[in-house]
Amino acid sequence: MLHALLISNGLQGLEKYYVSNAQVQYTTCLVTKDFSPDLLPYDLLVVPNGSDHVALLKIKDNVRAFLAAGRALVCCDGFFTAWVPGNQWVMDNARRSQDVRYSCGTDRHGLLAGLNLDELNFSHGMSGWWACGYIQAAPGAEVLLHDTWQRPIVVLDEVSTPGRLLLTASGPLADVSYAGQPDRAPVALYRNFIHLLSTSTVPAHG
Repeated sequence: MLHALLISNGLQGLEKYYVSNAQVQYTTCLVTKDFSPDLLPYDLLVVPNGSDHVALLKIKDNVRAFLAAGRALVCCDGFFTAWVPGNQWVMDNARRSQDVRYSCGTDRHGLLAGLNLDELNFSHGMSGWWACGYIQAAPGAEVLLHDTWQRPIVVLDEVSTPGRLLLTASGPLADVSYAGQPDRAPVALYRNFIHLLSTSTVPAHG
């Protein structure tokens, strides 16, 4: 079983989106003024949509050490501060949201298996809802999804550190199916990454 640290700003209902199950056990870490969590007992750091990236910048060295130990990071929020090794999110609302469509890039690990792109392209018939920017991806990182203008939207980085980073351009990911909600595209991508981590060699805790 994976042990994940879930960063929380106290957002209501977060526990419904990340529910402990047979594959992953979540421990919630609330952001406070003394925010400085010990990351190394965990296999996975989850930074959900709506996170405090000023606080995360303060622990960027801890995050780098965590990834240097071979651990994994999921960040599905626009990381507007430079705390993610090798990659940077860029906000861009200059394009018309109605023109946004996503397309598949390379996918060596099958993380896009079972993914219905229309569930990311459209929400209640509206496009452009899933990302409000793009990622300047690290050289050599795998771009799983591009937008209409071939900008990276979902990146799997296995080159910047010994660990794995799954990054989205603010597009939320979670496993809400354990809370009784349907398996849709964001769930499929998140679950596929959890499965990849679960079937890979994970360093011993601590």
